[in-house]
Amino acid sequence: MNSQKSGTRPVSSHRTGPLTGTITVPGDKSMSHRALILGGSATGTTRVTGILEGEDVLCTAEAMRQLGARVEKQPDGSWAVTGRGVGALTEPDRVLDMGNSGTAARLLMGLVASAPFTTFFCGDASLHKRPMRRISDPIGQMGAVVTSRSGDRFPLAVTGRDLMPIRYELPVASAQVKSAILLAALNTPGTTTVVEPKPSRDHTENMLRHFGARVEVETDTGGGRIIRYDGQQELTAADVIVPADPSSAAFPAVAAAITPGSDIRITNVGMNPLRDGIFTTLRDMGATIDIENLRTEAGEPVADIRIQGGTLKGIEVPPERAVSMIDEYPILFVAAAFAEGTTIMRGLEELRVKESDRIAVMAEGLKACGVTCEELEDGLIIHSSGSTPPQGGATVATELDHRIAMSFLVLGMRTEHPVTVDDGRVMETSFPGFTRLMTDLGAKFTEEQAG
Repeated sequence: MNSQKSGTRPVSSHRTGPLTGTITVPGDKSMSHRALILGGSATGTTRVTGILEGEDVLCTAEAMRQLGARVEKQPDGSWAVTGRGVGALTEPDRVLDMGNSGTAARLLMGLVASAPFTTFFCGDASLHKRPMRRISDPIGQMGAVVTSRSGDRFPLAVTGRDLMPIRYELPVASAQVKSAILLAALNTPGTTTVVEPKPSRDHTENMLRHFGARVEVETDTGGGRIIRYDGQQELTAADVIVPADPSSAAFPAVAAAITPGSDIRITNVGMNPLRDGIFTTLRDMGATIDIENLRTEAGEPVADIRIQGGTLKGIEVPPERAVSMIDEYPILFVAAAFAEGTTIMRGLEELRVKESDRIAVMAEGLKACGVTCEELEDGLIIHSSGSTPPQGGATVATELDHRIAMSFLVLGMRTEHPVTVDDGRVMETSFPGFTRLMTDLGAKFTEEQAG
């Protein structure tokens, strides 16, 4: 698993003692994207506080500027987004570079589907491997034209049209696909309906309401959801407070849970019930987690989370829980590597088409670090003695995937020998300052400049 390339920044993680302290992780990535997109589609100026200033979100900010919104960081650290109103996007004068962000790519493909011009998209090498047919199919049914490489992959172009509303049944629950369709519906006359087999994260629906729109949501007899949106509603600027990202909070939470004697508190974490599966699962494994100061901000539940270190046990994670924690499975794999017994995790097909094939990459890296695991088509089975930590000692290729990098750095905090990731720069995508924040809690990382 050695991958040493010129210009990379390897980071090594060393065995550490108990973690202590109170921290706040960066703002929620999903909500940051949506605040910029909907703020840029509303009339008036929206002030966004707590935005994640990672590379993914900054790509969305620049894209919205190119589409005609005014997006400016303020001296107090907040962001002011002055929108043009629904249906008033302007044609970009350059290709929109989405970097590593699948969320930005898919949501913005939906947004520009009704615009009367062609928008060109590109991204980094990782994003160019990710499938976009799940977006091009529904917006194509609505009337947009998508021109792309084989397999509907980046780079591609979306030519907007006057769209027709559709009823679209999602093959699998996906907040990105649902949101892309709803954004395409913003300027589409009539009622657009999205049917999802299982509830996926509902930040788009919540934020549309926050900006004054009417969104109808009902639960069907099978437990799925039917979302209806009447197009061409006016969106009105509304300030947004972005809570801390539960996906980012998962990394220090697992680090504390697997380290005896740890006691940390993570403040202001978004606790949307469709996003909190990682905390439920860690509790099922025996972790001591307390939810404190539960409150509501901008229509979303927020709380402080206290995690104390202890002993974890292997469990079978319900496959239906995957939709509420799909991005957290790489770090859950790490928790399972320190749990007593066997942990079975299935229903994770979506991980195959993330920034990397996260099942394959995590399985390979875990095995290199001495963890016994079985790769499944839709998941992973991990066997651990619990009392004997994995050997570690490997250099792991991140495959340009931020969550792979952070997961293996957490693993290295408890292995017998240090674990190195080949390039720590990818962590800036979603968690700028990860190594500094973890060091403040007691982690021991070393960095070097390769090349």
